[in-house]
Amino acid sequence: MRETWVIGAASNRFGKMKESGREAATEVGLAAIESAGIEPRQIGHTFVANAFGVAEHQAHVGPLINTGLGIPEVPSVTIESACSSSSAALHEAYVHVAGGFCDFALVVGAEKLSHLDTLAATSYFAIGADYPFEAKNGATFPGLYATLANVYQHTYRTTPEMFGSIAVKNHANAALNPHAHFQKAITMETYLGSPMIASPLRLYDCCPFSDGAAAVVVAAKEAVPHPVREPLVVRASARAGSIADMHDRPDLLGLPAARAAGAAAFRQAKMGPEDIDFAEVHDCFTIAEALALEDLGIFPKGAAARASLDGATARDGKFPVNPSGGLKAKGHPVSATGASQVVEIFEQFNGLAGGRSVPHAEVALAHNVGATGGSCSVHIFSRR
Repeated sequence: MRETWVIGAASNRFGKMKESGREAATEVGLAAIESAGIEPRQIGHTFVANAFGVAEHQAHVGPLINTGLGIPEVPSVTIESACSSSSAALHEAYVHVAGGFCDFALVVGAEKLSHLDTLAATSYFAIGADYPFEAKNGATFPGLYATLANVYQHTYRTTPEMFGSIAVKNHANAALNPHAHFQKAITMETYLGSPMIASPLRLYDCCPFSDGAAAVVVAAKEAVPHPVREPLVVRASARAGSIADMHDRPDLLGLPAARAAGAAAFRQAKMGPEDIDFAEVHDCFTIAEALALEDLGIFPKGAAARASLDGATARDGKFPVNPSGGLKAKGHPVSATGASQVVEIFEQFNGLAGGRSVPHAEVALAHNVGATGGSCSVHIFSRR
């Protein structure tokens, strides 16, 4: 296996796009290639993440993006793994490059749902769960994650302010992120005064529907003698799955796929949680951030929400989490989310994060979940 780097990255601003998902993917793909200091013709394979292309009446989007990039002859594959689609695509790119099948690969994720009404968009999201047993019976993702939050609160006797501190922290970070959907801080009073969506989850516990696109260039170290930017060394690329239906799982105090993928990533990297300087984790709801940090072993069971309230996960805290603003405030354009986490790490390591910079960071982790944990990807990156 060859040493593999991320040498370029780009994202548009998440929110509501005028352009199509395909156009946005082409734009950020070109920007990522440019930031890597290479030419499109050097790309040997493209991995496109697009879960809901049918919402734009477009499948098989990879060849269309490649044509826009000027490399129509390059093979492509479109990958769907719900919200973890572009992290799954990154894993495939890593395997291809590390395994010697190509020297350069492009990963791009894009999604557009803003042209749909709320009911239609919610319905598209819901099919990432088990349609006959969950979605068809009214179990949307706010309801499913509210179930996890209720179990967590009942077991660990948490307060609303603990979940609220996660939302407040992530909005503060997103206010400093030009890529973010929401670029405005909120107060605890704003959080507590927001309407209940699915008890105990309030409006500000929930990520938004976002359009957006993000891309990264993966390369073999031996093919890049003089990188134009500080590369991310891929120390680990791990994926795992679990029982998709929550009602069949042995417990609801975490996501089995996240625990398995995290453990595999730490084994690959020959590292432990104590070696990570900051993390981008999948916080589609505030409860998801707390569960992620406990599944990864960053905090003990039942301690992550309290740690957030104490400031441990702030940018200047003991363990910074989601300096980008996370899905909660940066936004969640489904198939672009995993790649955007890597964009954040790339910008952090290259001095491009501005006021949200995490000082002296050498190692970072990205954790991306599909649906309620039927799939999960964990990547670990370091400086050279």
